[in-house]
Amino acid sequence: MLPIHIQNETSRLRAVVLGTAVSNGPTPTADEAYDPKSLEHILAGTYPIESDMITEMEAFNQVFKKYDVEVFRPDIINNYNQIFSRDIGFVIDDIFIKANILPDREKELDAIQYVIDHIDPKKVVRPPEEVHIEGGDVMLWNDYIFIGTYKGSDYKDYITARTNWQGVEYIKQLFPHKKVKDFDLVKSKIEARDNALHLDCCFQPVGKDKGIIYKSGFREEADYMFLVNLFGKENLFHITRDEMYHMNSNVFSIAPDVVVSERNFTRLNNWLRENGFTVEEIPYAEIAKQEGLLRCSTLPLVRDK
Repeated sequence: MLPIHIQNETSRLRAVVLGTAVSNGPTPTADEAYDPKSLEHILAGTYPIESDMITEMEAFNQVFKKYDVEVFRPDIINNYNQIFSRDIGFVIDDIFIKANILPDREKELDAIQYVIDHIDPKKVVRPPEEVHIEGGDVMLWNDYIFIGTYKGSDYKDYITARTNWQGVEYIKQLFPHKKVKDFDLVKSKIEARDNALHLDCCFQPVGKDKGIIYKSGFREEADYMFLVNLFGKENLFHITRDEMYHMNSNVFSIAPDVVVSERNFTRLNNWLRENGFTVEEIPYAEIAKQEGLLRCSTLPLVRDK
């Protein structure tokens, strides 16, 4: 059995599912785009090619090897995008939650079933059909569970709105001992610079008391202020609209003092080093064109307590 355990975003990582870009399939059509950033690159002819994305993901895999992390990869589905494993499931404490993702993507869960088979079946749950929740919107911070959502009355019209209020309530009922805090995120179907697809597109903790944040990703200033008050403004690295677009908040922690980051995030990476972090820089700019980055590509299974 695999003793799954996740209580925060930064404790020492021991086991993870890393997505794959192998057999990624042809460039989608404009009608097939799930988010405005992918659409932008499809229309511009700059959508990433498979070989470049495989190279980037292998660089990530090599960092995991360096730190002796056990890495699981999905079974290959021919001509299909399986990069973003964070969307399809997530672990809270010792419970594996299968996400109710977009119906087209259900087979991605099947591709990691061999991993789920190593988890105690009593610890694997699937929310009811009306619950929409994706791993990019769920962020653990010890006693807290932060959840990104969208509270607009036009939720059903937004393919970029991924976690609904029923998703928030489901997590509250499943983990009554946790403090569940939801954040109403800014969404756009047409402008990637104004679209917080998931919570990790505009916020993520690093280390033991710090975080990366984009103020304008929150529809309500009170939600932003909650994080400022919790972490302290001096402990938050504020990213710009352009840095949010390039996914600067979507880094990934292997330990409290080790962060994997995109090599072009110069301002962020310098700040991390100034604050005592080891920064493992890798190329990931091609994958970023699909409005996802390092955190999106991972599904952590085991972190130290």
